[in-house]
Amino acid sequence: MAKIQNVFDVAARAMNAQITRLNAVASNLANARTYASSPEEAYKAIKPVFATQYADNFEDLGLATVDVERVVPLDRDAEKIYQPDHPKADEGGYVYASAVNVEEEMVDMFEASRQYQNNLEVVSTLRSLMARTANMGR
Repeated sequence: MAKIQNVFDVAARAMNAQITRLNAVASNLANARTYASSPEEAYKAIKPVFATQYADNFEDLGLATVDVERVVPLDRDAEKIYQPDHPKADEGGYVYASAVNVEEEMVDMFEASRQYQNNLEVVSTLRSLMARTANMGR
């Protein structure tokens, strides 16, 4: 079981998962317009696979979060483009473009960024409430 003891642990793990997601998007976008000499060499977009992690005392606290289980390449075919003058063209004059959908990656980037911001807001609000509670006794 996961070592989840409070809301800070939940938010921290969720933020780490979104950072991994953003890094995958960055890698995909960096390779979006690359070409290879064969379909096997062409870059394939990668995506993180998330897994729910429950606290050891989930029944008592109800705390759960998410972790990145692994990062996997998507099963998409490279686009075959006829460019006989390209230095990476095969014997038939074709190059193979990376299998990255830029629009999809941009949407994923905005969503991951927003999820990260939401978790940051949870932590900020919780810290503020804890400080107010501590000051109430003075």
